Amino acid sequence: MLHALGDPQRAYRVVHVAGTNGKGSTCAMIAAGLRAAGIRTGLFTSPHLVEPTERIQVNGVPVTPEQFQRAFQVVHEIAESLNLDCHPTYFETVAAMGFWLFRELRVNTAVVEVGLGGRLDATNVVEPALAVITPIDFDHEAYLGHTIEAIAGEKAGILKSGVPAVFASQRAEAAQVLEARAAELGVPVTHSADFAVRDLEVDARGSRFSGLICPLAGEHQVENGITAALALQRLAVAPQGIAETRWPGRLEQVAPNPDIILDGAHNPAGARALARYLERFYRDRRLWLIYGAMRDKAVEEIAGILFPLAAELIFTAPAYSRALRPEVLAEIAGRGQVVANVADALAFVRGRAAADDVVVVTGSLFLVGEARAQFVQLAGHAS
Repeated sequence: MLHALGDPQRAYRVVHVAGTNGKGSTCAMIAAGLRAAGIRTGLFTSPHLVEPTERIQVNGVPVTPEQFQRAFQVVHEIAESLNLDCHPTYFETVAAMGFWLFRELRVNTAVVEVGLGGRLDATNVVEPALAVITPIDFDHEAYLGHTIEAIAGEKAGILKSGVPAVFASQRAEAAQVLEARAAELGVPVTHSADFAVRDLEVDARGSRFSGLICPLAGEHQVENGITAALALQRLAVAPQGIAETRWPGRLEQVAPNPDIILDGAHNPAGARALARYLERFYRDRRLWLIYGAMRDKAVEEIAGILFPLAAELIFTAPAYSRALRPEVLAEIAGRGQVVANVADALAFVRGRAAADDVVVVTGSLFLVGEARAQFVQLAGHAS
């Protein structure tokens, strides 16, 4: 399909980013650094929080609905003309739209986030200038395998012969697989573990280290910031532009009194990062947890990490057919309130929480997106 479009994915430099957790944040930081250096930058990520146009951005701004629609028409017509034996998936279609739009809008460098895995992902048609692999953990085991080694093998599929790579710090099993594949392909690797971290300061809003500012909250963002900084250095770009990063829905505070925080902790590693953040900065505050998940997630493991931290549990579901029924979550927890949707959940909590309480909406990124839409509307779309 891309060949019929004139191979738009080869019209610009590409940074290809895979991993289990942190790949979206790392992409956002790399893109911010490129923009700050005056480079016209495309950013392709998934999923979206509120609008599908968020998946395709140029210089930090989502493409317009009109551009998105035009790209769909072009890709759809090409797909129909090729008489394919199956219709492209939603993700394949949007990926092709992104590649086409980046060429049409004259992007110089595109930062492309893998959708699922790496080896067989639709984005793995690119010929990158740089590959980046963020921390690997368990997620999507039904598709990627039930061991860290198997999952790492899928992520390592984005590595290309002789193309430089940056590896975040990894579990030993994942590191062994990545290093073996890099050696096989003659890939020069830069490791985040070799980055000299100086004067580290972390607070509830972000971190500072080694002369860099990372405006994304959470200790785990330090590792992502280091990985992004090394990627930018590999691209001959100063990393200070990371300070301009914005990445909604990840430890994002959207309201005060009570503080309301949105975080898409949709797998065990994400849940552990959220738990560390809450225990460090909100240990003495009464916590209300609004939680909803998709059926294919490791909900019982996540429950064991997050639910004990909450004084009050409210279970709901995003408006997707794959969503897990909130009654099932309440049964797993053995307690909690079941509410039909996130808007009702927020109303329920705001009617009962004290001003110094903290409310966290987490689980599915789709749920976080629905919650964020409530606050965007309240702000008159000023967010």
